Amino acid sequence: MNGLVVIPARGGSKGVPGKNIKMLRDKPLIHYTINAARSLFPDSQILVSTDDPFIKEVVESTGLRVPFLRPPELATDSAGTYEVLLHAIQFYENTNEGPNVLVLLQPTSPLRTAKHIEEALKLYRSDIDMVVSVKETKANPYYLLFEEDEGGYLKKSKSGNFTHRQECPQVWELNGAIYIINVQSLKKKPINQFSNVVKYVMDEESSHDIDTMLDWKIAEFLINDKELKE
Repeated sequence: MNGLVVIPARGGSKGVPGKNIKMLRDKPLIHYTINAARSLFPDSQILVSTDDPFIKEVVESTGLRVPFLRPPELATDSAGTYEVLLHAIQFYENTNEGPNVLVLLQPTSPLRTAKHIEEALKLYRSDIDMVVSVKETKANPYYLLFEEDEGGYLKKSKSGNFTHRQECPQVWELNGAIYIINVQSLKKKPINQFSNVVKYVMDEESSHDIDTMLDWKIAEFLINDKELKE
């Protein structure tokens, strides 16, 4: 497997200002993801894609080189992950043998470990589009989620006659931690259009994603608690 790890880290976070390089316990948030990636891949296969010179500096303080800042068209609020990933692949293909697998690790999942990534990699096959990390959702559409119909009345999002939530089919929620992507599939279409996708299940604690200050405070608690248990 010729893999490329891409860690996208845009500046200008609104929910948590400076999120990617904000200190979480004893290190910047992005360092958690870099450390996990380095446990499995050499630096030559890890690419942090950022538009922010401060993020570049914080990343390079670990010894990991950031070879470019994103071009202007990929440094806007409207720039999508798909375009960022294609740009990373193209850059890598221009300097190395082209990757056949891309591992997308978002820096907002500090409790995702190298072990999780390794387990997800074992599920990957060349005949699928992607392995993606998930957690079992609490908001089951058979039981808890409703949509408003044309008459303004709430109807269940997914039909089913279940008395207890435990009777409902299991439903999975993307947790944003790990995406292992077939590069040829990605060149044809974005990941939200993939059809051959395999799940890698993570527990709720390890799935924790940071988007708001409340999420940040929960992450601090979870990391403290984890260290106390160790």
